[in-house]
Amino acid sequence: MKIGFIGLGKMGGRMIERLIKGGHEIVAFDPIRKAVKEAESKGAVPAGSPQDVVDKLDPPRVIWIMVPSGQPTEETITSLSSFLKAGDILIDGGNSLYKDSMRRAQELQAKGISLLDAGTSGGVWGLEVGYCLMIGGEEAAFESVDSVFKTLAPNNGYAYVGPSGAGHFVKMVHNGIEYALLQGYAEGFEILNVKKEFKLDLGKIANLWNQGSVIRSWLLELAEDAFKKDPALRSIRGYVEDSGEGRWTVAEAIDNNVPAPLITLALLERFRSRQEDSFSAKVIAALRNEFGGHGVKKK
Repeated sequence: MKIGFIGLGKMGGRMIERLIKGGHEIVAFDPIRKAVKEAESKGAVPAGSPQDVVDKLDPPRVIWIMVPSGQPTEETITSLSSFLKAGDILIDGGNSLYKDSMRRAQELQAKGISLLDAGTSGGVWGLEVGYCLMIGGEEAAFESVDSVFKTLAPNNGYAYVGPSGAGHFVKMVHNGIEYALLQGYAEGFEILNVKKEFKLDLGKIANLWNQGSVIRSWLLELAEDAFKKDPALRSIRGYVEDSGEGRWTVAEAIDNNVPAPLITLALLERFRSRQEDSFSAKVIAALRNEFGGHGVKKK
């Protein structure tokens, strides 16, 4: 299938490579010219703008968007919608808020354009092992581009999950769960790390736990790789960013009266990781000193 692809970053660039290897013809665009050149070297047809992508495709067109969520996605879809025609299909593979995807799908549907929201998981490893795809939107549109999803995903690694917004909703919750899993592993390895008298090899333990234990996972495989590269993680600052999905998952839990303490606390721990010196911790230390005479550490 010949499809357009806009957004050639860490994931997008690898996704087009997997698609090309799978026999698809790709028309690729990214605002960064170097990324387009790289895509061209892998066999993609280069495009100079979103309109150029549209012009180089025959109707009915299929264009995959892999750009940051929020305004970049909004601007890209708005731009494309002015060039596309009824029967064309857009696929948003980024981490858009599902409510935005529902709104965009409705707006595009008025023009006869279909929008599929494709929650995409796999990170930089997707080129090698495939991407897990959670797809929402019109089922007929999904079926018409099934070969694209089949190429990108591993065996049984993609599914139509429901109407517009469902794909990004499922991906949102997926990422919320990821927050809690990462936090659990992080706390466990910190407890192991502080037990200096045992001189524990954290990479070895990560490997051991992956051999039949109940907490074995791909994340543990990645932990083993990370500890092999830097056993004490001295080269890494403990600053953890969040890209939005954790916040949205917690907000959804609150809106629907669902207790989600682990995901919520994992999100809050990410906020704490960005503080050089926690003011709330200073308040606690000061109050303990006031009511109990407990010592405080001075700068």
